[in-house]
Amino acid sequence: MKIIRSTALAIGLIFMYNFNAQTTQALSKEEQLYRPNYHFTPQKGWMNDPNGLFYLNGTYHLFFQHTPFQSVPDFSKMHWGHAISKDLIKWEELVPAIAYDEKGAIFSGSAVVDKDNTSGFGDGKNVPVVAIFTYHDMKKEKAGEIDAQSQAIAYSLDNGKTWTKYSNNPVLKNPGIKDFRDPKVFWDSKRKQWVLGLAAQDRQHFYASKNLKDWKFLSEFGKDVGGHGGVWECPDLFPIKVEGTNEEKWVLIVNINPGGPNGGSAAQYFVGDFDGKTFRMDDVFTKQLEKEKVVWLDWGRDNYASVSFDNVPDNKRVIVGWMSNWDYSPDVPTEKWRSSSTIPREVTLRKSKEGYTLASIPVSQLKNYEGKIIKKEISLVSDKKLISKGEIDLTKVVVDIDFKKMTAGVYTFVLKNDLGEKVSFGIDNINKELFIDRTKSGKTDFKDNFADRISKAPLAKKYKNSTFKILLDKTSLEIFFENGEKVMTEIFFPNESFSELLISTDTKGSILNMSAHQLNIK
Repeated sequence: MKIIRSTALAIGLIFMYNFNAQTTQALSKEEQLYRPNYHFTPQKGWMNDPNGLFYLNGTYHLFFQHTPFQSVPDFSKMHWGHAISKDLIKWEELVPAIAYDEKGAIFSGSAVVDKDNTSGFGDGKNVPVVAIFTYHDMKKEKAGEIDAQSQAIAYSLDNGKTWTKYSNNPVLKNPGIKDFRDPKVFWDSKRKQWVLGLAAQDRQHFYASKNLKDWKFLSEFGKDVGGHGGVWECPDLFPIKVEGTNEEKWVLIVNINPGGPNGGSAAQYFVGDFDGKTFRMDDVFTKQLEKEKVVWLDWGRDNYASVSFDNVPDNKRVIVGWMSNWDYSPDVPTEKWRSSSTIPREVTLRKSKEGYTLASIPVSQLKNYEGKIIKKEISLVSDKKLISKGEIDLTKVVVDIDFKKMTAGVYTFVLKNDLGEKVSFGIDNINKELFIDRTKSGKTDFKDNFADRISKAPLAKKYKNSTFKILLDKTSLEIFFENGEKVMTEIFFPNESFSELLISTDTKGSILNMSAHQLNIK
C-alpha cells in the first residue's frame, strides 16, 4: 500500500517556533482582556468546528478546524488542529495534525478507536485510531462542479500524534450533492458495523461499513422535520439511557447554519430509535416536535458544531461545541487568534410529560479546580450586589444560584465593569423565558448583527423555585438552567474586564442563595 504522509509535521515545526517566540513577549492588551482563562482556544490562528474527538490511554483528544497562520478562515488551507487533556479542562495544544494536500482542504469529521483493528491499519502492537474527514476540493468548487466534497480517512498508531492518510482516498465519493460533509462515525455493537452519519444539504444520510474503508448507503432522515433555515452540518447519532430508567433511546444532534433560534448558527436534536439502518423519531418526540417545531440543544447564539467524544470512560456522553456563530465569527475583535470551545458538557436524556430533554451540564472535572468560595443568602426586596469588585475574579468563576419563593416578575443578573459596560441575563417569570442581553457589553460594532437583539429561550411554565449554574470567563457566559434543562451560551468583548455581579428584580419576598467558586486555573 502506498503511504501518503501528512505534511503537518513540517508545518508544525514552524508553528512551534512561532508559538515559542510569541510566549517570550509581554502579554498584549488583547491577551489580557480576551484570551480565555479556562476555555480552549488556539495560541495562533483561526478555529471553528471541533473534530475527531476521542479518549485513549488516559488522554482526551480535541481536533478542530484550523488555519494556523491567520486568524480568519481560509477554507482552501484548512487543517485539523490538535489539543490534548487529561481531564477535559486543561488543554495542551500540539502541532496541527492533518494538513490539506492536493486532494483538498481537510474539513470537519470524527475519529474512532478501532479496538478490534477492523480497518487493518493496526501493527499488532498499537490500537489504530482512524480519522474520517471531508476532503474539500477548492478547484472543483471554483469550477462550479457540484461534487467538490468527498469523505476520506487517515490513521494513527501513536495515540493521535502523527497520521497517515489512506492511499485509496476518498473512501466515500460524492453522489452529486453540493453540501456532502462532516462524517461522524460510531461502532454499532448490536449489528457489528461502523455507522457513518453525514450532512447532505438539509438532510442526514447514513452509511455502514465493516472496515471503515468500504461504505454502503443505509437511509436518509430529515425531510420536513426540524429546522431547515440553512444547511445541516456536523451530525452526531448515539444511544443513551433515559435518566433513572433502563430505557434506551437514540439521539441525533444536527447543527444548522443559519436558522438558529436567536439568529445564525445553532444545534437542534431529535430523539428516536435506530435499527442499524434507519433512524425514526419516537412517537412522544414526534408530538413534542409538532408543538415546538424545533428542539434546540442550546438557545444562546454561541454554541455550534457540538459533537461527542468517542470511547469515553464509564459510557458517559461528553460533547463540546465551537463557541461562536457564523454570523460574525471572522470579525470578532481578536487578532492573534479567533474562537474558543465551549466547556465540555456531559449530556443526559430526561423524559417528562412535556417530552424528552437532552440536558447538559459542565463535566464534573471542573469541580477539581474550585478554590475560594463566597456564599450569600439574600432576601430580594431591591437591587443587590452578589459579588463586589475585588471580592472574587469574575473572569474565572462558577456561580450557583438557588431561587426560592419566586413570584411573577423579572429576575436580572447584571455583569458590569467601571466603564458602564454590562451583560444582563436572567429569567422573565411573567413571559416565561430566559434571556441574555449583550447590547451594551463593550465592543459590539465590529458586526452589525452581533448585538442586534436580546436572546431568549422559552420556558414551559412559571417557576416558584429554580436553579442556575453560571460559568464566566473573560469573554463568555454559559448558563445551565434547572440542571441543564435549558442552556444558553454567548460571548462578549468588554473594553475592561467585568468586575461586579448584581441581581435586579421588580419582585419582593424571593430568596436567593448563591455559592460562587473561584476557579484555580492557569
